[in-house]
Amino acid sequence: MKSYIAAAVQMTSKPDLALNLGEAEDLIQLAVNQGAKLVTLPENFSFLGEEAKKLSQAQEIATQSEKFLKTMAQRFQITLLGGGFPVPVGENKVFNTALMIAPDGLELARYHKAHLFDVDLPDGNTYAESSTVQAGEMLPNISEDWGLGQIGLSVCYDVRFPELYRHLSQQGADVLCIPAAFTAYTGKDHWKTLIQARAIENTCYVIAPAQTGNHYGMRYSHGHAMILDPWGTILSDAGVHPGVAIAEINPARLQQVRQQMPSLQHRVFS
Repeated sequence: MKSYIAAAVQMTSKPDLALNLGEAEDLIQLAVNQGAKLVTLPENFSFLGEEAKKLSQAQEIATQSEKFLKTMAQRFQITLLGGGFPVPVGENKVFNTALMIAPDGLELARYHKAHLFDVDLPDGNTYAESSTVQAGEMLPNISEDWGLGQIGLSVCYDVRFPELYRHLSQQGADVLCIPAAFTAYTGKDHWKTLIQARAIENTCYVIAPAQTGNHYGMRYSHGHAMILDPWGTILSDAGVHPGVAIAEINPARLQQVRQQMPSLQHRVFS
């Protein structure tokens, strides 16, 4: 693993597949222009709309999203993560699927979101992800290493379940990806704290692409796509507008932190 530039893309996705893929392409180009070799897109990058509309269009969204990721990875010669899109499974259900593609267009890792967001928030919004999404039952695997280190996948609400990330660190993860569409209400209090905790406790880089702003109706996302180092230091923050967070992933820094704070070697309970 050598040092390289990574990008966490921030979008305001809408219930419009073509519009979203166009915005994603522009932001990928922006990241590549700044030297990014690993580009990560947020959860719901290709479609963010009401659950019923997502379900009715799921096959088209899945087909076009996967085609898009492979095309962009090959065109720009980057490793590209699509942080979450619906893939039909069974009857009236989809997996919320994160997919990482290599520069040659081959699949490096695929993960179905395990923890589903079923929450009634005080701001009046109710989320029932499990009404249309089937939870994944497999822990995520570490991606194949294309010179970018060992990369572990997760999706959004997973960030509240540290055992998933401890599994990834035990598998040798150097980088944890946490693509999200974090709500504005919870994000203001929890987003930064949670992703910093995942970086610190696992002494890993964290790349967290995000959704921001108003998507439809009362659905607002928090923004603040970030890249953090293994000490929990925020290296880049995209703020609240669409754009990219850009930072270097440096193996020397990874080794330094793990030598200074060898907490993973001091674990008592498995």
